[in-house]
Amino acid sequence: GGTGVVTIGQIVAMAAHVEGKGCSVLDMSGLAQKGGPVLSHVRIANQQEDLHSTHISTGAANLVIGCDLAVTASLEALTRMGDGRTRAAINSTAVPTAAFVGNPDWQFPEASAIEAVRAACSGMPVDFVDAGRIATALMGDAIAANMFMLGYAWQKGWVPLSDEALLKAIELNGVSVAFNQQAFGWGRVAAHDLAKVEQLATPAHPIVLHRKLSLDGVIAQRVAFLTDYQDAAYAGKYRAFVDEVRSVEATRADGSTRLTEAVARHYFKLLAGKDEYEVARLHSNGDFLARIADIFEGNYQLRYNLAPPLFARTGSDGLPLKSEYGSWVRHAFWLLAKLRFLRGTIFDIFAYTEERKTERALAGEYRTLLTSLLPKLTEANLSTLVAIASIPDDIRGYGHVRLRHLTAAREKEQRLLAALDG
Repeated sequence: GGTGVVTIGQIVAMAAHVEGKGCSVLDMSGLAQKGGPVLSHVRIANQQEDLHSTHISTGAANLVIGCDLAVTASLEALTRMGDGRTRAAINSTAVPTAAFVGNPDWQFPEASAIEAVRAACSGMPVDFVDAGRIATALMGDAIAANMFMLGYAWQKGWVPLSDEALLKAIELNGVSVAFNQQAFGWGRVAAHDLAKVEQLATPAHPIVLHRKLSLDGVIAQRVAFLTDYQDAAYAGKYRAFVDEVRSVEATRADGSTRLTEAVARHYFKLLAGKDEYEVARLHSNGDFLARIADIFEGNYQLRYNLAPPLFARTGSDGLPLKSEYGSWVRHAFWLLAKLRFLRGTIFDIFAYTEERKTERALAGEYRTLLTSLLPKLTEANLSTLVAIASIPDDIRGYGHVRLRHLTAAREKEQRLLAALDG
């Protein structure tokens, strides 16, 4: 898994020492010293003299504890597993990798990863447990998943050490002792009755089934959101343009609603940009604190990492740096949310930044462009116009990340416009 795997290896090694057994640990972190994939080769023997190598050779692992599915399904890990030899206890919670940074459409190949591990351990027990979600629900922190998986594997009888030695090793480690011992215990319970632990980890909230919204439902939902975002007049501007597109499409594209649906979703996205006022509103309307209270319990504190425009420090690359703020910032959020009526006016201090100028111009540019293209709409070019209307879907992220995506989106838009004219 990640760097937390090193701790698991150290705990196992210390537990072996407590029992008077021999143990070696070899942490393989490659070029990554922090935050990258890590494999810990742990070998246990009755006597230290029985260990002649720290490296687990190809197909020689008796047990694989996978704290990260992506790393567990890597070639380096798979080659340690052997047919008829290797048992595996794997945390199946999917965690985005660095590939997501370069490709926002990246999807974790969960099915192929699971299949690869099962194939490598053919003929032996392989258990996949959603430990990240369970640990977060039960203990408020996904980091507990690592110790949870160790407890799970131990309860299965796959770790040749006593629970007393492992708990003592956690104590000797001296870091979050009660927390880690509890995580180990939850892993044991899960190995005994996973269904019961899953039930305990599932919030006792009523399950609400939502039907897929109709076009009218999509529009009404977004009108309500924009009213809260700004006011009724702002939401009315959105509805008026969507109705205009719907009227033209109905007469020029044989009753199709594809273009209207695209405009309803993507014009809304441009109008509802997550600017300073919106961030403040979302943090002060009560929903955020309710969600935090639903996840955590006890005496906890909130810290906010922010890069406020006009005030944020900048790094050597000229990009803003985030700073940590205490819980007092909620009062600033409350006040700023009340001031959202200033958005877009001459009194809006945020409107003068280049980022906000660019972002707020996008909605007007989008409406102007589509208004000019509506008279050209035909059934033959409907798909091209839908693609043009969906361009905002490619504008993702915030700050300099958003500007980078905006450049690529505009290039795509020009290609589509050229195809439309051609």
